[in-house]
Parts: sequence; C-alpha cells; structure tokens
Amino acid sequence: LKAGGVAGVCVDLILFPLDTVKTRLQSPQGFRKAGGFRGIYAGVPSTAIGSFPNAAAFFITYENVKSVLHHDSASYLTPATHMVAASLGEVVACLIRVPSEVVKQRAQVSPSSSTLRILSHTLYHEGIQGLYRGYKSTVLREIPFSLVQFPLWESLKDLWSWKQGHVVDSWQSAVCGAFAGGFAAAVTTPLDVAKTRIMLAKAGSSNASGNVLTALGGIWRTQGLSGLFAGVVPRMTAISLGGFIFLGTYEKTRQLLL
Repeated sequence: LKAGGVAGVCVDLILFPLDTVKTRLQSPQGFRKAGGFRGIYAGVPSTAIGSFPNAAAFFITYENVKSVLHHDSASYLTPATHMVAASLGEVVACLIRVPSEVVKQRAQVSPSSSTLRILSHTLYHEGIQGLYRGYKSTVLREIPFSLVQFPLWESLKDLWSWKQGHVVDSWQSAVCGAFAGGFAAAVTTPLDVAKTRIMLAKAGSSNASGNVLTALGGIWRTQGLSGLFAGVVPRMTAISLGGFIFLGTYEKTRQLLL
C-alpha cells in the first residue's frame, strides 16, 4: 500500500503538465481553445487527492492476485498470471481513478474554473454517475495497457536479472518500466482518446453515453488516423517517464519497507 501510493503520487505530480498537454490535444475543441499552455496545473488537486489510494489499490490487488496464482501455475504461465493480476488491479483501481480523472480532465480544459467548482457542478447536474462517466472506457483502456505493460516489464526484469546473474536493481527496474510503458502507451492511444472524449462530452450528447466504439467511429470519421492518435507523443513521453519513476519508485520503496 505504501510503496504503490508513494510511486503514484510521485509520477502523477511530476508529470502533470505533460498530461494536461495530452488532454488538451485530445479535447473536441482543440488544443488552443482548451487552454493551450495556460494553466498547465489546472486540476492538480484532484490528482493529488486521488493518486495515493488509486496506485495503492492497484498494487495491493496486483501483488496479492499474483502471489495466489503463482502457487498453482507452471513457469510458462507466468505472463498470463501477470496479465490477470494487472487486469484485476486496474478494475479495482479505476473505482478510485475515474472520479479523480473526470474532475481533473474537465479542469484541464477549463483552466478558469477551480477543481472544487467543477466537482460541485458535476455532482449537481449529473450526480454520482457523472463522476463515473467513462468508467467502462477507462477500464477498456487500462486493461489492454496493463496486458502489454506488466508482462513486458516483468519479462524484461527477468531477462536482465538472468544476464547479470542477480536480481535487477531499482534503477534497472525503472528502465524496464520506461520501455514497457512507452510501448504500451503507443498501442493504446486510440482508446485513451476515446476515453477523453467521453469524459469531456456534454451531457446528453452521443459520446456521453460512454460507448467506446461510437466515440472511436466519430473520431475516425471526422479526423481520421491523426485524430485517433492525437496526443500520442506527450502520452508516450509521459508514460515512459512515468514508467521509469512509477515502477522504479515502487521497487525502491518496497525494498526499503521490506
């Protein structure tokens, strides 16, 4: 819990400006109208509050599911074990992540409005379900991401450990995390764009229904391939750096605590 929480807070706060740029590039009104480079820390209170419990929930689930499944699985099933553990971790973490993400992204494209104002406006007009708009699309983005990132991270660590004859250091784990995160970020960008459009959609619009395929279809028709991969560079940069900080900090904090 502590290791995951510390890692989550570090990465989310350090890389927040890149996340804001990515969100504004993906927003329906376009980068400049969404705020450009102004108010680059808009929405940071939402991230600061949600980051620790979100990351802690993921790693508690991930490590526990991994330990349970490892007892009954052969070595060749190890990647599948990591996939299942990461997927269940994301489902649990998204219960905390999505409300934080909804408020954060709406603040990022409306830098003149405070986080508290956006939270109260969402609750007043849409209720609790408004805070969970995009839950399905977030899970549908995070599970494929984790299916790529975590088995790749674990495999790279195992390969590096085997090559050097001892378990990888925390900085080596961080390098593996950077590579795994950047690759996973690139291939799942269209799902991230769809999730952003759903969260930012006006109540009552077609995207507000939360249908990922509808959102992807609309983006493809209006903007084509470039629209589906909007924000891919800041997303890959943020998640590569994020993978380095997040997984490196997690390993180091875990080693210190254990």
